[in-house]
Amino acid sequence: MKRLNVSLVMILLSMAGFTGCQQSGSQHDDLITVDVSASYPEKELVLQDFMDVENVPLETNDEFITQGIPEAIGKKVIIVRNMRDGNIFIYDRATGKGIKKINRFGQGAEEYSSINSIILDDDNNEMFVSDYPARKILVYDLAGNYKRSFKYADTGYYSDIFNYDREHLICYTKYSTPEENAQARHLIISKQDGSVVHEIRIPSKEYKTPAISKDDMMVVPQFHMMFPNQDSWTLMNTSSDTLYNYLADGTLQPIIIRTPSINSMETEVFLFPSVMTDRYYFMRAMKKELDWKTFKGFPATDLLYDKQEKTLSQFVMYNDDFSNKKAISFLFKPVNFEVAICQSLQAPDLVEAYEKGELKGKLKEVAAGLDEEANPVIMLAKYKK
Repeated sequence: MKRLNVSLVMILLSMAGFTGCQQSGSQHDDLITVDVSASYPEKELVLQDFMDVENVPLETNDEFITQGIPEAIGKKVIIVRNMRDGNIFIYDRATGKGIKKINRFGQGAEEYSSINSIILDDDNNEMFVSDYPARKILVYDLAGNYKRSFKYADTGYYSDIFNYDREHLICYTKYSTPEENAQARHLIISKQDGSVVHEIRIPSKEYKTPAISKDDMMVVPQFHMMFPNQDSWTLMNTSSDTLYNYLADGTLQPIIIRTPSINSMETEVFLFPSVMTDRYYFMRAMKKELDWKTFKGFPATDLLYDKQEKTLSQFVMYNDDFSNKKAISFLFKPVNFEVAICQSLQAPDLVEAYEKGELKGKLKEVAAGLDEEANPVIMLAKYKK
């Protein structure tokens, strides 16, 4: 079956929300209920009010020319890559100066045939390159030297891979057919040989997927099954009505219940977790709906639960570095416990915004030193301490 991945073909994503006829939101202790069929009032947020924002301009020279796709943020380095040529760039996080350009692209035993994701291990100065088509992970030091590799477990495919601790990675493993997808689960695996140390299974009644199939094509919208959440991990299964926190002691703690049940909906609406802060739970409700003629669909509503006010709302969030109310989404790949999201800001866009007087603060200072041929600026949104 051919697969069309919406994370690459963004025209399939529609930001239009769906509506319902009532408003509902409740909390018992730390457990909240979200009615995905309801309509909610809209709230405006400013990113800098609850996140610290860092803008890092990536050095540009003859060797360091990059599309700047962010992959990993460490304490001292930023790792970005290009789309198809296999180039990986390591930059100094404090200065944006290029440190190392790495390319191990190929079909050899020590090479990757594609880059699905890169996971940084700050403690061991290693990076893990997930090669999705080859179903394996290759490990390199930060100079690009090959160290080892290991296969994905059984017949699954890894997604949402994170650095778990000094010795382990945590990931979600999924399967290529609906029958096998019922076995999908979160795994904790060894960094040394990829062996499965622990399986985390979220209970569910029957298999539900946001993917839509027709003839020989499958369309998969962009979503994530796991997010770092302060000192725990928010985990989900698309077939379950409950989102959980996976705690350090290995227990699953329910934090969000969606209603109506996924099993009772004729056209399913899925609830995906996003960034979690001390005050806010950010989520996305996405409807399993697609127009095959236009390839537009998966209408989504960005939702916010305010733990202080105990209210649910739709939200629009603005980046205060822009004076023209530049909206920003949390629809980015999650990063780690320090950095909630990162975004690549393209130099031509920043130069144009600067010339129009639409920038403020430190981003304005950064843009003043750019030209249209410069590498991107990496925006880091960090949890406030």
